[in-house]
Amino acid sequence: MTSPSPTQDASLPEAEYLSGEVLLEEESFSWYSPSKFYAIHIGDIVESRYQVLAKLGYGSVSTAWLCKDMREDKYVTLKVYMTGHRQALNEAKVMNHLNSTPSDHPGAKLVRTMLDTFEIEGEHGKHVCMVYQPLSLSLRDIRTIAGGQVPAEILKPMLYAMLLALEYLHTVAHVVHTDIQDGNIMLSIDDESIWDEALEGERQHPSPRKEVDGRTTYSSLEVDMPDDPGEPMICDFGDAQIGAGPFKIEVMPDLYRAPEIVLGIPWNEKIDIWAFGLMIWDLVQGKHLFNERLPTREASAGTHLSKMIALMGPPPPDLAENAGVWDKFLDAEGCLNPGIKTFQGSLEDEDEIFEGDEKTAFLSFTRKMLRWRPEDRLSAKELLEDSWLRGDWYGAKT
Repeated sequence: MTSPSPTQDASLPEAEYLSGEVLLEEESFSWYSPSKFYAIHIGDIVESRYQVLAKLGYGSVSTAWLCKDMREDKYVTLKVYMTGHRQALNEAKVMNHLNSTPSDHPGAKLVRTMLDTFEIEGEHGKHVCMVYQPLSLSLRDIRTIAGGQVPAEILKPMLYAMLLALEYLHTVAHVVHTDIQDGNIMLSIDDESIWDEALEGERQHPSPRKEVDGRTTYSSLEVDMPDDPGEPMICDFGDAQIGAGPFKIEVMPDLYRAPEIVLGIPWNEKIDIWAFGLMIWDLVQGKHLFNERLPTREASAGTHLSKMIALMGPPPPDLAENAGVWDKFLDAEGCLNPGIKTFQGSLEDEDEIFEGDEKTAFLSFTRKMLRWRPEDRLSAKELLEDSWLRGDWYGAKT
């Protein structure tokens, strides 16, 4: 249940209202429909407990709001899903599973946990809501702030922490995330005064918004980089799967697809290791390793495989035994069928950042994750021992 917004303080500056023609934030998605997204307003009180203070962000199927938990007197994030989307119920199921998996594993505290969940009734159906601790910037935000690339020495401690989180997910909770990418890794906040400052800035300079037919769409709150960023946390479990697998459903963003996803091979937690390797490449190199974009996911599969072959050599022919679409792209020896675009080059050519021994060590680390066979990719626990990852920072830490 949602209570109406309080009256705006007349002494504060007026917010800029944009033209109804402008596509603002979630409206930019081709599938956006006002009937699917809940019309929440700043000032609303949800479930007689959570007062909406500002919009934090949006995703393809949800919006996120900074709220004050009036019962606990603390800030929380309220995630409101669009109606009828499978990710909503799936994320709630996975989060309940994680909440019921107590552990003293050091990676457990690096996985975002759910504080509350409920449904609210909208004009066109029910919306699943989830309450989380508020986090600050994502690694994608940090990459943008850093000018497109994150220096390796800054990144390494974060990567180590994320591998601890993956080890916990894979070996204790038995969860496969399926969507490891820089936008789904966010930094925790040790000092909540960051929200006081951000909200005061919002009061003095309200974010632009638009109103159409009584429905307000807001711009997201601008949050500064904390002076002392907290630990990274893995978020967004909308596509996650519980269990050891193998699984057969279609997962992973197009540019992060592991070989088994492209070839239609049943998969397990090792797709997270593949994605982790590609995410590191994006952050350090400032570019995607796989960057072919075609109109459809299916249309890009051939070029995706072609780039894999350029970087890793032909796939082992025995993978064909369980591959649903092998013959569409490859011959019996694992070579590309005629007509598929071929790529030249190697990982060495693609790496434009490192030189000498550092380059050798970085590429060795990357190759431990980017391998054709899932069983050949190192586990999160094994990757924690890598010499490039540990580097100077680890010696100082210990």
